[in-house]
Amino acid sequence: MHPLYFLILATLTAFAICLIIGPLLIPALKRLKLGQNIRDDGPMSHHSKAGTPTMGGIIMVTAIAASTLAFTQGSFEYSLFAVLIMLGYAIIGFLDDIIKIVKKRSLGLRPYQKIIGQLGLALVIAVYAYFNVGTKLIVPFTNISWDLGVFFIPFTMFVAVAAVNSVNLTDGLDGLASGVTMIITAGLSIIVYYFYTVASSGGETLLAVNLQNMMVYSGAIAGACLGFLRFNAYPARVFMGDTGSLALGGALTALVVATGLQLLLPIMGIMLVVNTVSALIQRFYYKLTKKRVFRMAPLHHHFELKGTHETKVVAVYMIITAAACLLALLTIRPPA
Repeated sequence: MHPLYFLILATLTAFAICLIIGPLLIPALKRLKLGQNIRDDGPMSHHSKAGTPTMGGIIMVTAIAASTLAFTQGSFEYSLFAVLIMLGYAIIGFLDDIIKIVKKRSLGLRPYQKIIGQLGLALVIAVYAYFNVGTKLIVPFTNISWDLGVFFIPFTMFVAVAAVNSVNLTDGLDGLASGVTMIITAGLSIIVYYFYTVASSGGETLLAVNLQNMMVYSGAIAGACLGFLRFNAYPARVFMGDTGSLALGGALTALVVATGLQLLLPIMGIMLVVNTVSALIQRFYYKLTKKRVFRMAPLHHHFELKGTHETKVVAVYMIITAAACLLALLTIRPPA
């Protein structure tokens, strides 16, 4: 069977699993009173969302893991690595969500507790990739690879922590994080398929198998995000919570690290970068001047407070992300 069939099947299977699990899990979350606590300093329009079931990321994590493992061919090494990393970050998010609900507050784990967990998993990713994937990165707009050597480990740890927290920061509007991640992973599926064809035609059988499995993983993420949007698009029936946002960040990290595409992620995820930068600017500028650059950070809340409806903000984020992914496709050259 052609590898594209596995990509399509993985995408459709993850999509279908979300559609099946969603109507079963959401009422259960309601019965357990696992509702979202809304920040007091957030947009007033969000206060009506208080009590909406959270931890819906369980739906996506289940769909991604099941679909990836079901359609993995040959070696399970890369697939297990990617799925376990996603699950690791999902557990950190789950603990954060549970504490918020039990304590009835918008703060879960303490920042230092979160960062310790994130750094620990980031180190696992970096060390595993150093010994099993290699230390070369694909350089956009060129046909060269950049070998970082021992610097690969701290760089990859930085990418992991940045990606996970960027997705987490972007999860602030109905359908925003899931929509943006869906487009990024759809774009990555195309790029990884291209790398697969190059490796396959070059006789690099093991590399081709691993790339095929990462293509399946990418499709599973995109399909799960699409299925989750059925319940998470405005007005959201369920939120992914940190369970979902940290898991998606971890999934993206595992995908780009396994394929050497760390340098491409900031291009494809430009709106994730913008959100993170806006939050950092707001924090440091306020500490220095006691004034704010934006009405609220991250940036999507700034536009909300200026009167733009959240559905329009989400649409613009997704449009820009789609354009950035198309640009990223143009940057890829055959590896030397």
